Amino acid sequence: MTLQAYLDRKGVEYDLVEHRPTRSSMATARACHIAARCLAKGVVLRRRDGYLLVILPAPHHVRLRKLKAALGEEVTLVTEHELDQLIPDCAHGAVPPIGECYGLDVVIDDHVCAQPEVYFEGGDHTTLVHMSQAQFGRLMREPLRVNFSARNRGPTPTGS
Repeated sequence: MTLQAYLDRKGVEYDLVEHRPTRSSMATARACHIAARCLAKGVVLRRRDGYLLVILPAPHHVRLRKLKAALGEEVTLVTEHELDQLIPDCAHGAVPPIGECYGLDVVIDDHVCAQPEVYFEGGDHTTLVHMSQAQFGRLMREPLRVNFSARNRGPTPTGS
């Protein structure tokens, strides 16, 4: 598995949390009895010259207009086909927020950096990776930090 090999190669300390299959990051947080704000999710976007992984807390959605303004360029959600090509070892909706592992530049939302612990999908819908914020930070190759997300207030589309 690409992600686990990457984590081991980087020498970070982490543990795995097994859980029943879930269909959303919020359901995963409930199933694992963790604060949803500590569960980071990755969303892959298309940009002018390639792709970008944005990382935000589970109870938030990407504010594309704010992200576009911060980056100074257009970004759009990738298709499932593009996602399969970019991250072939992961299930749909279980993208780990580790861009370097997949050769993607990263933009991380400030809300993720404020948490002492970070959980994220391990590439499937039954495993979370858990580590300290310090260990998570070691996995980031100079990410751009931007406040680009907003907390969901019910059924809000990801790209709004």
